Amino acid sequence: MIGRRAGSPLGIIYMPIQQITIVGTGLIGGSLALALRQAGFRGTIVGCDQRTVLDIAQARGVIDRAETDLQRAIAGSDVIVLATPVGSILTLLETVAAQAPPETLITDTGSTKQQIVDRARRLWGSQAAARVLPSHPMAGKEVGGIENADPELFREAVWLVTPIDPGQTTDSRELAAGNTPRQQEYLDLLRSIGARPVVMDAQRHDRLCAWISHLPQMIATALACSLHEQFGDEAQLLQIGGRALREMTRIALSPYSMWRDIALTNTENIEDALLCFEQQLAQLRENLRSPQLREMFENASRFRAKS
Repeated sequence: MIGRRAGSPLGIIYMPIQQITIVGTGLIGGSLALALRQAGFRGTIVGCDQRTVLDIAQARGVIDRAETDLQRAIAGSDVIVLATPVGSILTLLETVAAQAPPETLITDTGSTKQQIVDRARRLWGSQAAARVLPSHPMAGKEVGGIENADPELFREAVWLVTPIDPGQTTDSRELAAGNTPRQQEYLDLLRSIGARPVVMDAQRHDRLCAWISHLPQMIATALACSLHEQFGDEAQLLQIGGRALREMTRIALSPYSMWRDIALTNTENIEDALLCFEQQLAQLRENLRSPQLREMFENASRFRAKS
């Protein structure tokens, strides 16, 4: 299966992907497995997780083989997808670096990217760009778990890719030109499930996600906490709150276990976003009886109309 090939950064012949190991078969990992199968992927999908999770995954037909041991799970795999919270991904990279053969592509679904890129560079050195393809699907639900896995989760969703060495291209179709055919093949698989790969620098990824994903989560959490402090579990509040309240607090259901790692690995960007938002709130408070309130509403409306 392995041999020399001119033009391949690691001097390897890459056969078509026959086995994918997904470490973390919860909402994202499980949905990826279901989507790949629905799109016609005929290879083996191995799930690696806790036994209780794997039992559900197998019962639902999400995976072909279940392994609780990481070393057994990744043996013989062409692609390893680390679909766990970011803190676990950083730890798993250490183990995978020691066990995965050179022809295996390591990728992930982590919500922050700079620390993952930095860790990959430290572990793989000059080979990191060819061996590791950090990525982040911009899709999810407010509830996690294999029980909520959905093969349609990634359809029409952007799948951000932050290559170790992005080079000159911003076109995901050209991404593999300086890296490996395996990376291009994996991107093609993502397209087959309806996702839209978009290449981005890791630093820019983390700053943008702090604003478009992490800040909304923190706002929803703060709003839900404020309502709880003011009204407790008052049933009438939920009854009359209507659609606006439900939409604004929906993602407050998101698990702390995931957001803890995001906060720890993107602290500075989230702090900056929160500070700017606090300033906007202060302006709103100060302008409640001022004509400037209209200007703020009009600015907000113009931004939303472009979305």
